[in-house]
Amino acid sequence: MASDWSKLGDKLILRGLMFHGFHGVKQEEKKLGQKFLIDVDAWMDLRAPGLSDNMSDTVSYTDIYRIVKNIIEGPSQNLLESVAQLIATTTFNNHSQISAVRVVVGKPHVAVPGPLDYLGVEIIRYRSTDMPL
Repeated sequence: MASDWSKLGDKLILRGLMFHGFHGVKQEEKKLGQKFLIDVDAWMDLRAPGLSDNMSDTVSYTDIYRIVKNIIEGPSQNLLESVAQLIATTTFNNHSQISAVRVVVGKPHVAVPGPLDYLGVEIIRYRSTDMPL
């Protein structure tokens, strides 16, 4: 699948974002909360900022970071799918230059009988099909 993404071109990359949130179906998840790990790829043409060296020609990583932080630390969602969708939709709504976004939302502290890095979801959304004009 990653090879398909390479055809999308340039992208902004945010890896290993970690926030405390209250998402999940179980009452204890909503009451106590837990850590969430987030990765975001945001595809956009980076030729103009590459040539101009001007911040106004690109999207700030910190803008996307704040979107993720606000959603993870914001109102509780039952499903990680919903959390990921909110991140993708908000990113599109705030940054018209972004043509596609990949969001990974992981829970590193899940009660399962065995070791793991995290359990989670990964979505990819395309402005052309997921955010029609």
